[in-house]
Amino acid sequence: MADQRRSPLPGLERRKFLGYLLAAPTLAVAARIGMDLASPETASAAIPSLPEPADLLDLGDALTLAASPTSNLIALQLNRDDTVSFALPRAEVGQGITTTIAMLIAEELDMPLSKVHVSLADARPELVFNQLTGGSNSVRSMYHPVRTASAIARARLLATAAAQWGVSASSLSVRDGVISSKTGKTASYGSLAEAAASSRTEQVTAEPKAAGSFKIVGTPQNRIDAHDAVTGKKQFTMDLQIPNALPAMVCRPPTINGTVKSVQNLAQVKAMPGITDVAVISSGVAVRGKTMTHCMDAVRALEVAWGAGSVDGESDATVLKKLKAATLPMAVPPVLTSSVDAEFTFAFASNSALETNCAVADVRPGSAEVWAGLKSPITTQEQIATMLGMPVTAVKVHVMQGGGSFGRKLFGDAALEAAEFSKKIGKPVKLMWHRTDDFRHGRAHPMSLSRVRVNYALGNVVSYEQRHTSVTTDFGHGLGEILTAVAAKLPVGDIGFSQTVFELSQAMPYDFGVTTQLLNEVPLKFHTGSMRNVYSPNVVCARELIVDQLAAKMGQDPLAFRRSFFKNDRYRAVLDKVAQAGQWGRKMPAGMAQGIGFHAEYKSCCAVLVEIDCRPSTVNRKVRDGVTGPRVTKAVAAVDAGLPINPRGLEAQMLGCLNDGIGLALTESLHIDKGLPLEGSWDNFFYTRQWNTPPDTQVFVMPANGDPGGAGELGVAASLAAVACAYGRAVGKMPTSFPINHGTLSFEPLPRVPSIPDSPVDGLSYVS
Repeated sequence: MADQRRSPLPGLERRKFLGYLLAAPTLAVAARIGMDLASPETASAAIPSLPEPADLLDLGDALTLAASPTSNLIALQLNRDDTVSFALPRAEVGQGITTTIAMLIAEELDMPLSKVHVSLADARPELVFNQLTGGSNSVRSMYHPVRTASAIARARLLATAAAQWGVSASSLSVRDGVISSKTGKTASYGSLAEAAASSRTEQVTAEPKAAGSFKIVGTPQNRIDAHDAVTGKKQFTMDLQIPNALPAMVCRPPTINGTVKSVQNLAQVKAMPGITDVAVISSGVAVRGKTMTHCMDAVRALEVAWGAGSVDGESDATVLKKLKAATLPMAVPPVLTSSVDAEFTFAFASNSALETNCAVADVRPGSAEVWAGLKSPITTQEQIATMLGMPVTAVKVHVMQGGGSFGRKLFGDAALEAAEFSKKIGKPVKLMWHRTDDFRHGRAHPMSLSRVRVNYALGNVVSYEQRHTSVTTDFGHGLGEILTAVAAKLPVGDIGFSQTVFELSQAMPYDFGVTTQLLNEVPLKFHTGSMRNVYSPNVVCARELIVDQLAAKMGQDPLAFRRSFFKNDRYRAVLDKVAQAGQWGRKMPAGMAQGIGFHAEYKSCCAVLVEIDCRPSTVNRKVRDGVTGPRVTKAVAAVDAGLPINPRGLEAQMLGCLNDGIGLALTESLHIDKGLPLEGSWDNFFYTRQWNTPPDTQVFVMPANGDPGGAGELGVAASLAAVACAYGRAVGKMPTSFPINHGTLSFEPLPRVPSIPDSPVDGLSYVS
């Protein structure tokens, strides 16, 4: 993996920020931060495009603005044992945010990274919009508050030591959390933590370090939770041992949102060995037993009469027909110009997090306690309180480390079910979704259709129109609290939420004249959600394929075409990097080709170059229980994330994005039939497998050039686009339906009833 160390950052502005010393037994500090508003980028091509909404204020800016008023409620604590504690109001779901935040604290305090303990904060309603993990916004929104609080702490500790020793604070130095004077006196942070504490809350100012003096930020660091993860010590929800919280599962309907009309053998199932409780809840019939195996046996034994669901008559074909009918018309006719028109379809795709939905709930008269991996814990807490008829203060929600998310954990589906079941039976439960539940009733990236028309003349692109039509994306989590969550569920509110997210995330990186990108959503009640990169993968894939077509029509190389129409030099730099490292234009055998994709979002940008092998010898490879198809043999990615705080973490994010993009382009989809996805296991759902991962992969992190941008989702769109473009060049025809192999149903679907398969007992038969 390419490892590009950071250069100094002379251009970064150093500013003073307000903060607070808090009244506490040891030194506690909070920050109050204003908002660095986005500034529009200028265009300079022959026919410049006007700035789009996302050029002026993007989704991350909006989320940071929303979080800003309560940033002063986030505090770090100096401990007597020389450590720092910080309860992060964001979720760790594998993206490495706890490591990034720990690096920022250690940097400002000049202390070892190992002395910084970052935990996940419980749901805190007073934070309002400041406890939402999404939109690749965590680093952007926490960067200044965390640094400011740390800088205040450092200054207070120095002042305390200076007062005790009768010297000026400016004469002191700090190394590894130990303050030293020129006369040889030393004091650890922990020894000063009590003396530095404030008896009342005081407003102070702080000036974080100049970026050029960073020693930790910008250097590759291993994750602070890596050791626990690989040794099995890391605690996820299902590892919890809450007294009397026995395993629980749900028997789910044969169609999405189907309802329970009656349970014909309730008494018999209650009497099954190991089963303690059975009850009808809003999503099905829940069982509680001594082990998960007891629960699975009970779920399979239940005989339920099901009512209709919300999309029972829908299939891939019917949904696509509705999307086509709902597509908004183009506005610019091809008058005195040539044009390119194309239409692209993208199938449903599962969010496919490794950890299935799960939660522990203990509901008692007058109070409730819930544990789950949650990216919007305040919303979940308030929804549970409403459901249980309790005040919010009576419901405690603990945020657990999550085993993946890709957007799924924005919703507290399992937590709500667990709380409902626990209340009904009056006992604690440890509720887990079966993998089949997750694929068939979990959250999915909705099917969409993107129609594009481009007019061009005299070597310029005159207009670009994109009409993106999608099944409604559920934003029922709101901005992280109940008011916007409720608003998002209202008919008009949902439309407004989707349009806002679309407008604030979709910006055209090319000067393509008059540019319009519009979203229209079809209100079908599937279980959807914001899968990684939300609208961008499909929107950008369609756009980049059209860019390739335009380049061909105008007799230009795809790389040179992109360079000439880019709006700024940051975009050209990442493209040039992958072109140089990937040897763009090198001669390849028939059936193989290179492709490039580009995407800018979150104040960051990314380019990906791939090589694909579509020759019969590769496409027709045989694997057990799967489809193979084309293989990406090489991938080169370059990412400009403004200030890459942990380049190693950023590389890992890009590798994940790359695998997402390959899967979405070639193999990864849900097939909808009679109101239910046919996929019911990882054997059915073809997320990028080992046989489709590129054996040659390079990731380049570009030099720092400003404040940190978002990056967790950035590479998905560029990767999908690069693979799609490479495939089109290799087979000589632009693909228009994704994933490429969606038309091949290469597995025997599991039955709808019973809702889950039997416990796996034949694993050893696959060991060779």
